[in-house]
Amino acid sequence: MELIKRAEEFETRKMRFPTTSDRILAAREAKELILSLNEIYKKTKDAKLMDIMKRLTAIKQRIEKRLKGKPLTA
Repeated sequence: MELIKRAEEFETRKMRFPTTSDRILAAREAKELILSLNEIYKKTKDAKLMDIMKRLTAIKQRIEKRLKGKPLTA
């Protein structure tokens, strides 16, 4: 499947995003992949798809954490 190959390629891609816009694009791509895989998972209940979605979600959360920045302490 093309979607699984795209997801695996996204996982193996170097996760170094120098600009904020690069991080935003990466987070959006991860979200799009997760939602697409989820639609297939709903029909097939394939455990492999669930594992891929979990890994992509972890990557997406790391990117979003970096986007939000360090919390200000008062």
